[in-house]
Amino acid sequence: MTGRADDGSGVIETGGGGPTADGLRFLERFALIMSDSGYPRMAARVLAALLIADDGRRTAAELADVLQVGPSAVSGAVKYLMRVGMVTRERDPGERRDHYRVDQAAWYRAAASSDEVFRRFEEGARDGAEVLGTDTPAGARMDETRRFFAFLRSEVPQLLHKWNEVNARSAQE
Repeated sequence: MTGRADDGSGVIETGGGGPTADGLRFLERFALIMSDSGYPRMAARVLAALLIADDGRRTAAELADVLQVGPSAVSGAVKYLMRVGMVTRERDPGERRDHYRVDQAAWYRAAASSDEVFRRFEEGARDGAEVLGTDTPAGARMDETRRFFAFLRSEVPQLLHKWNEVNARSAQE
């Protein structure tokens, strides 16, 4: 596909597979959002580069070229993204180079696995409220924290179920 993001086409990849200038600006903006949210900066840039690829995949060399970084920076970022389940590695039959692909279900799995994290915060806050006493300001804050994480634990599964329904309807349209 050939085009520019500012021509109304929404295309952010050039015919050669690299991002347009608008695509690169978007890549960096999205990576900044992710890094501000806790992702390592290079991992955020690699994930953004994969997200904007038309087929959602690139080789390590393509990532290094798009991001104008060395292979070691890409390697470390890809290892991190694979470890957290955001990216998968694949190889086409007869090829010697690996391709890295955005795992479409990664966001869903990340939200679904949050229950264990929320449970630990809820239990920790419960312990804090018991130690401090809910009649103290600190204990009351800990109890509110407990209630907040209990609320999240009860709501996230319902939101994920609703997402599955919405996503299935969108796929049928």
